[in-house]
Amino acid sequence: MATRRNVHYTPLPVVDDDDYNGSADDPRFAYTPKSFDKIPWKSILLALFLLLLGSMLLFLSFFIFSGHMGGEKSQASGLFTLGILAFLPGFYETRIAYYSWRGAQGYRFASIPGY
Repeated sequence: MATRRNVHYTPLPVVDDDDYNGSADDPRFAYTPKSFDKIPWKSILLALFLLLLGSMLLFLSFFIFSGHMGGEKSQASGLFTLGILAFLPGFYETRIAYYSWRGAQGYRFASIPGY
């Protein structure tokens, strides 16, 4: 495996466990990257598209199953399968984006993968 010899490391400050009082001013625990605040717009738009596409395919399959539209049951089952495959990831990421926007505890925009 190749090694990178031009990397210069800086030593961390030594903190004894006896002297540490758990203060919030410790720089080791004050790291908040800007990527947590960045909104992945492309991912959110893709999630909304998948949610709408999956909903439309599910509605079409239900209309074919119930007889309100013409078509065979095999077509309805194919549309149902595609609808589920599009709806579930779209709903999941849209839910994360919504709760992140609302500021719910445990939800961050960093949980959504960026494309």
